[in-house]
Amino acid sequence: MMANRALPLIMSQQYFHIGKIVASFGLKGELILEHSLGKSSGFKTLEVIFVENRKDSFLPYFVEEAKAKGPSEVYLKLEGVDTKEAARSLNQKEIWLQEEDFTRLASKSTPISMLGYTLFNGTEELGEIEEVIEQPMQVLAKLTIQNKEVLIPLHAETLKKVDKKNKTVYVELPEGLLDIYLGG
Repeated sequence: MMANRALPLIMSQQYFHIGKIVASFGLKGELILEHSLGKSSGFKTLEVIFVENRKDSFLPYFVEEAKAKGPSEVYLKLEGVDTKEAARSLNQKEIWLQEEDFTRLASKSTPISMLGYTLFNGTEELGEIEEVIEQPMQVLAKLTIQNKEVLIPLHAETLKKVDKKNKTVYVELPEGLLDIYLGG
């Protein structure tokens, strides 16, 4: 059940995907959030998370308590989630933060910190990084180009520069990679 507290209405609010609820534990609705922020230290000051209940639709949950479980996991107690059953209903749900909280909590050295950066292939602007997908052997940046989803590998051979000040990422892509997605 969602909390009854009001949130300020922010029409142009941007949300950033940080992870998902991976388990419930205990009898009072406690949860384990697995995240890719690179650190767990700032969660104690987090007031609200957003649970994706369906594509591009987020429900706010107010954080009663948060404590680090490890570098990529946090124990969470959410307002209104007071039973084991209520907690289980949130298992495997994707979790998002508002831009301000994301910026404050994300480690500057973690790949997820590139969300919202503009990606360039050489001097050609490709678009804004919409999602960072971390896989065991590589990191992928998801963009939309010509209304098509494109995944760009970010590794030693392609990544040339990350300019944090100007929020830009420069890559040098293999010949034909974009053609695979764009049909060129």
